[in-house]
Amino acid sequence: MFDQVTLPNGLRVVGERLTHVRSCTVGVWVKVGSMNEREPENGLSHFIEHMVFKGTQKRSARDIAEEMDDVGGQLNAFTSKDCTCFYAKVIDEDLRLAVDILSDLSLHPRFEESELQKERGVILEEISMVEDTPEDLVSEVLSQAQFEGSLSRPILGTAGLIRAYTRDDLLRYWQRHYTPKNMVIAIAGNYDWDTFLALIGEYYNAFENGEGERAETTAQRIISGRLAREKETEQLQLSLGYPGIALGQDDLFALSVFNNAMGGGMSSRLFQRIREELGMAYSVYTYPTSYPGCGTFTIYAGTSPENGEVVLREIQAELQKAIADGFTDKEFKSAKAQLKGGFVLGLESSSGRMQSIGRSMLLLDRLRTPAETLAKIEAVTMEDVLRVGRMALTSTPSAAIVGKHAQHYLKLIGG
Repeated sequence: MFDQVTLPNGLRVVGERLTHVRSCTVGVWVKVGSMNEREPENGLSHFIEHMVFKGTQKRSARDIAEEMDDVGGQLNAFTSKDCTCFYAKVIDEDLRLAVDILSDLSLHPRFEESELQKERGVILEEISMVEDTPEDLVSEVLSQAQFEGSLSRPILGTAGLIRAYTRDDLLRYWQRHYTPKNMVIAIAGNYDWDTFLALIGEYYNAFENGEGERAETTAQRIISGRLAREKETEQLQLSLGYPGIALGQDDLFALSVFNNAMGGGMSSRLFQRIREELGMAYSVYTYPTSYPGCGTFTIYAGTSPENGEVVLREIQAELQKAIADGFTDKEFKSAKAQLKGGFVLGLESSSGRMQSIGRSMLLLDRLRTPAETLAKIEAVTMEDVLRVGRMALTSTPSAAIVGKHAQHYLKLIGG
């Protein structure tokens, strides 16, 4: 069972107690990511995630690192399309320190000008890394081809925008979004709920809504765009994007089973055909992605330019075969067991459980017990899998290709 409460200021606090572990993972979740940004703000969510670690009202960047290292804990953060999360994993006796540091990061960043200039350089290097990592780059290009609106833009922002942002830009954005009603604090592991709530009250007692706004995420329109990026690489990066299932919908379980059978593992059809039988790709896989209001189903392959035409043809042949003939009973049962096994194994980690309940409460405002999730997986039928798979694959795909003569290969994609 879950512990949960909404404080008078609108801050939601949720927990899942795991008595068999000695760890606690605490996360501060903020409903702000690149899909919540206006076009001139692109990259600010991620920039702020970096900057809070550069110093708070009572800690320097070195203090933050040393205090967590001194207890053997782990402190990190990430920014995604739909949220930002700061989290700490510690042994249970160090829970106070975890809450202290996380509250400091989320409520009291300094945004010092000198640190901002240094971190600007770090983020520009991060953007350059994406350009030099073809597998990451083709994913960014596919987003541009697949969406109209904020989901088409990169989480990191663009180099031009990052160079131009000022301290006032960061501060205004932070004040607008880092508000109680826009945040969730989640904990999983070995904790006492009353003790934890007392800590939250102690460190977040002065947290008021101020002039902020609650982030609203509107559905993004998926388009069937095609983009090619010419790049002098040894490999050709191929990515096809289809409509998927929005976050929170039950059909996501059926799509996840379809994904496992199609390209989600070593026994999947695309892996077996393109890598094992033909030996034409080291990496070939599929994956579903879900956002509030929309979702996608993506196919990726990295191959040599001389094999590009065959790989594209074989991918499309396997997709057509799945649409026309479906899967065998063995494939269906194996794909479903993979989904169930992956979920159960994730239950054994306090960090995994914290991430699950934190994101669910933040974006869906509800929690689903492990038993309820397993029941949803068990309820998926072959008919569900084929219906959802055909819904996705009968749509015209978006496409992105990065590499030499990319435009040539783009013309070979049907749909």
